[in-house]
Amino acid sequence: MASTEPKDHLPPQPPPPHHSVARTSLPGNPLAPGAARRFVRAALADWTGLALPATAAITDRVADDAVLVVAELVTNAVVHAGTTVELLFRLEEPDADQPAALVLEVSDHHPTRTVRNDHPAHEEGGPEEYGRGLQLVAALAECWGITYRPGLKTVWARLPLDGWNTCPVPGAEPAIQRGLRAAEILAPAPRRPVRDDQEWAGSGALTFLAEASDLLAGQLDEDLVAALAGQLLVPRLADWCAFWLEGDGGESGTATAPRLARVWHADESAIEPLRDVLQKEPPRLPGPAHTGPVPVPWPDPSGDGHGTALALRLVVGGRGLGTLMIGRRGTSRIPDAVTALLEDFARRVALAIGAARRYTRQATISRVLQRGLLPSKVAQIPGVASHVVYEPSDDGLAGGDFYDVFQAAGRWCFMLGDVQGSGPEAAVVTGLARPWLRLLAREGHRVGEVLDRLNRLLLDDATEAAEAAALVVAAAGGPDAQPVSPTQSRFLSLLYGELTPLPPEEGGGARCTLACAGHPLPLLLRPGGTVSPVALPQVLLGVIDDVAYETHTFHLAPGDTLLCVTDGVTERRSRAGRMFDDEDGLARTLACCAGLSAQGVADRIRQAVHTFGEGPVSDDLALLVLQAGPARESRE
Repeated sequence: MASTEPKDHLPPQPPPPHHSVARTSLPGNPLAPGAARRFVRAALADWTGLALPATAAITDRVADDAVLVVAELVTNAVVHAGTTVELLFRLEEPDADQPAALVLEVSDHHPTRTVRNDHPAHEEGGPEEYGRGLQLVAALAECWGITYRPGLKTVWARLPLDGWNTCPVPGAEPAIQRGLRAAEILAPAPRRPVRDDQEWAGSGALTFLAEASDLLAGQLDEDLVAALAGQLLVPRLADWCAFWLEGDGGESGTATAPRLARVWHADESAIEPLRDVLQKEPPRLPGPAHTGPVPVPWPDPSGDGHGTALALRLVVGGRGLGTLMIGRRGTSRIPDAVTALLEDFARRVALAIGAARRYTRQATISRVLQRGLLPSKVAQIPGVASHVVYEPSDDGLAGGDFYDVFQAAGRWCFMLGDVQGSGPEAAVVTGLARPWLRLLAREGHRVGEVLDRLNRLLLDDATEAAEAAALVVAAAGGPDAQPVSPTQSRFLSLLYGELTPLPPEEGGGARCTLACAGHPLPLLLRPGGTVSPVALPQVLLGVIDDVAYETHTFHLAPGDTLLCVTDGVTERRSRAGRMFDDEDGLARTLACCAGLSAQGVADRIRQAVHTFGEGPVSDDLALLVLQAGPARESRE
């Protein structure tokens, strides 16, 4: 039978083969559980395709249990932490000490939050339903536990493959017990009455508001705020609740027609009928200035119920964001203490929705800016396959890495750059560098000349920006103000090159000329598996003006692969503090990619970088793969 108590350490973790570990990062929003389910299914399919010995024991029932467990663990992390979720899925081959097993680890970045698995008894009997997901995990897994590390909390579960998950036939006692236990947990619990006792309305109310503030703070999606708020209210303070959200009217403050964003009911079977009624008759309230509770007609889908319903405006800074409506059955009045608590709660919900909308606006602006900073598509080079991987470290901010592949005067040019810093400052330099590079290349300048002129342009632009900033600082701070460096936030590393396709009589492939300015050196992979750098390190762009950039020309023969990366790849750190490229780690990984297509190489390097560290990649990650000759089938 599965252990129903968590353990405070992770299960033994011998170093597994690389191909039996899958990792991913998921956003802390309602889409994460679905993404986790798909990820687990895909990993199981990959391992089965590789014909790993342990996969022979993975039945449909095992796969279903793994999908159910990961969905519960990820849901728990999203609801109780709200941070990015790190998911590790491991297939352990059998050894002398333990059978083959599937191990799931779900980590969040809110380690001060304990996992809710307590069962405080209600005064009228029956446990509160906190932690039902973890009870289900305990019923399905052989063992599970919680591990706390600095900045990280991990909940893990182990599902062995030695018959534990076989169908419940005579003799398969553990499976029968697990099935009954899971059914018991998932069975609907009796509806619990809302709280009215004075003791809870005092100190309990303060605890409730503190927990609500903690849970809602940092949520970046207004619909998730409404969903979490509904689960906090029902059944603690109401039998049901509903949230209408008004569209953001921008600077004018004029809200659009409200939409029914969330309906929550203590009886899940009553949610859809209640939604239908509320959809037809939304509450009518005074203007945004009125924030107090307003009695509204009782919406009863069945026509035989009665109770009290209140509506409260969700207002921030005098601007209405929506309406919260709550209902209690079988009463003609809601106590004043509870009404006051609801007003406090509504204010916290409104603040959380306002913060989520501000983040959404900023993220939208950043995405629009990002699309303008990067090419809409890369050029197709005759005889050379290419593949780009680009992952900004923060989806809500424009990254400092950029890339491009374009045609100019009978040749094809490519670039991969990394601006110092990130966010708007980096975006300014990116917005200058990529168009300048295209213009210089199309004017016929060769590789070295392009870098020389771009270096001069960056220095001139930085000097003008520094002079303007110095005037502002001096006006604000007087003669003692600190001077502004002329190169502040204006330099970048860049790999820039051009390809000229060659006809078969000249060996095929392409002639490649490139230069590297303060950037990780590109690596050339030959079909036999040998790897070598193909450029010399030179100074960053935008730092000094008395520099002449040198170029290197070589033959990219059919079957050769050129890998270009940013420092988000080479400087990816492990838990021990080692970097991915220490001891030529990138070259060794690339050597194992011989025979793969351009996309296969890119995917292999990307996966290796993500697997190398424990948490999500903390820097922008970009890589460009160019492969000469006809496309080859990937052996992956």
